[in-house]
Amino acid sequence: MRIVSWNCNGAFRKKLHLLEELNADVLVIQECEDPFQCRDAHYKQWATNHLWAGDNKNKGLGVFAKPDVRLEPLNLDSGRLQLFLPLMVDDITLLAVWTKEAGSPTFKYIGQLHKWLELHKAHLATPKAVVIGDLNSNACWDVWDRWWNHSDVVKELESLGLHSLYHSQAGEAQGAETQPTFFLHRKLEKPYHIDYAFLSEMLKIGARISIGAADHWLEHSDHLPLIVDIAPGTNR
Repeated sequence: MRIVSWNCNGAFRKKLHLLEELNADVLVIQECEDPFQCRDAHYKQWATNHLWAGDNKNKGLGVFAKPDVRLEPLNLDSGRLQLFLPLMVDDITLLAVWTKEAGSPTFKYIGQLHKWLELHKAHLATPKAVVIGDLNSNACWDVWDRWWNHSDVVKELESLGLHSLYHSQAGEAQGAETQPTFFLHRKLEKPYHIDYAFLSEMLKIGARISIGAADHWLEHSDHLPLIVDIAPGTNR
């Protein structure tokens, strides 16, 4: 199974063709339109198998899949936390993520994921689980007197058996990434690693991750896509 996560930077309906070359079974897309509320007929037809979450019809969090992939929402109330879309992808528990400020003066971005885990982390403690998306966070921004830093959330995920595939594959520490996933204002001199894929031990065996090339994707978004290939022995 191939899972691709990409913050499309809006107007996803105009960028569908870009993803054809990736041949993903499942797409996790941040900042995409709600297909049900979009007037674009092609987008509606393309998104025949999808789930979407958000309070802005033009910029939400969507999961799109090939017709033979089963998507089933999990009835887990995120309250006012933004933005999380928990679901089953065939027999895999997947949490799609796009963390936001969410109007919180304290628990912004990674704090939103910290709060979500406080509520629902037990649902991720399964042999086949994935947390994937734009976390808007990196260990380089840890604050010394805060107990829910990026590093703390990573440790919490690891306690559930979920490990960052990029860091396992690259042998790099959190905060010391050599491969960025985001360029502020699309400028090459402002690179950051803020998109992640955490996999359970069973799914991580034989899995591979790659990141789209900046010279191709920056024309279309400030984020690069994460491309996760789950090994044949553990896929659907």
